[in-house]
Amino acid sequence: MSDHAPVIIDVAGLTLSDDDRRRLAHPLVGGMILFGRNWQDREQLSALCAEIKQVRGDLLVCVDHEGGRVQRFRTDGFTHLPPMRRFGEAWMKDARGREGSGAMRAMAAATAAGYVLGAELRACNVDFSFTPVLDLDFGESSVIGDRAFHRDPRIATLLAKALMHGLLQAGVANCGKHFPGHGFVRADSHLEIPVDARPLKAILQDDAIPFGWLATTLTSVMPAHVIYSKVDPRPAGFSPKWLNDILRDQLQFQGAIFSDDLSMEGARKIEGREVSYTEAAVVALNAGCDMVLLCNESVNSEGGRAIDEMLDGLAEAQSRGEWRANEVSEQRRHALLPCGPASSWDALMTEPRYMQALSLLP
Repeated sequence: MSDHAPVIIDVAGLTLSDDDRRRLAHPLVGGMILFGRNWQDREQLSALCAEIKQVRGDLLVCVDHEGGRVQRFRTDGFTHLPPMRRFGEAWMKDARGREGSGAMRAMAAATAAGYVLGAELRACNVDFSFTPVLDLDFGESSVIGDRAFHRDPRIATLLAKALMHGLLQAGVANCGKHFPGHGFVRADSHLEIPVDARPLKAILQDDAIPFGWLATTLTSVMPAHVIYSKVDPRPAGFSPKWLNDILRDQLQFQGAIFSDDLSMEGARKIEGREVSYTEAAVVALNAGCDMVLLCNESVNSEGGRAIDEMLDGLAEAQSRGEWRANEVSEQRRHALLPCGPASSWDALMTEPRYMQALSLLP
């Protein structure tokens, strides 16, 4: 079987258990995602990430670290980054008589935020963050809310591009989410499957525009666990139409596609039928995802048995030809690993670029 490690898993605690090491060494595991429970302080986090890399050096160590309410590490020196809406608000505030000055300041601040975010993570051996949010702020979605830059796709696109520029300066890749747009629906896909009944044309002319405009800048994309009922009965992350026909062919996106968390309620049913994690993973991979996430199963009452069952199930499904390893997918995963040397935390604290970036944050 060719080399393709599509599964991103989590671990339960502050250090690795024997079970964690065994799972991380599984040939189908390509990375892991950190949560607040994996954080005590910078020293512990750096040691945990180093432990993960000792299992396999190319494992991608990820985190949801956006700023605002979605920021896993908040103490021991980590900068409290503002929610993305703050940059959108700054955009609208021009200095008197200087049209566009708010936009310029907001983009500089977003680049600064991207650099601070990426540099602080890398100083603790974290490789990658699932950011930025490209959803538009329709004022409807509680789960998106102030995580979105703006209602206007032009403003959201330019601020996201500025943030990604800052990440790039820190050597960190990016992830636009949640394709083709989660901002219009009210339901929270962690708890239920939201349905967006707008026609394809309306979505492509509004929510999905940032993904097209940023197709050459985005290194990865995460689709929404949302059903766009006029387009496909499946949620976007399980839909070849959304991922291959629209995102790859129409919008010309070349980077990696992650499934959203397969343990979310939005991933547990496909076309009205309850599915196992293995089945969900197979459907996502066949629909066009390069990687699939299974989160928070290491802390359930069965000690992560669901992770083992999914890894075993995926291996069996692969041997039966139900999904095929994809060399290009593996190249896309490797492309998300950080590039260039990382500063230590102490060196970062006196680095002129970092100091300047802190001064620019709103």
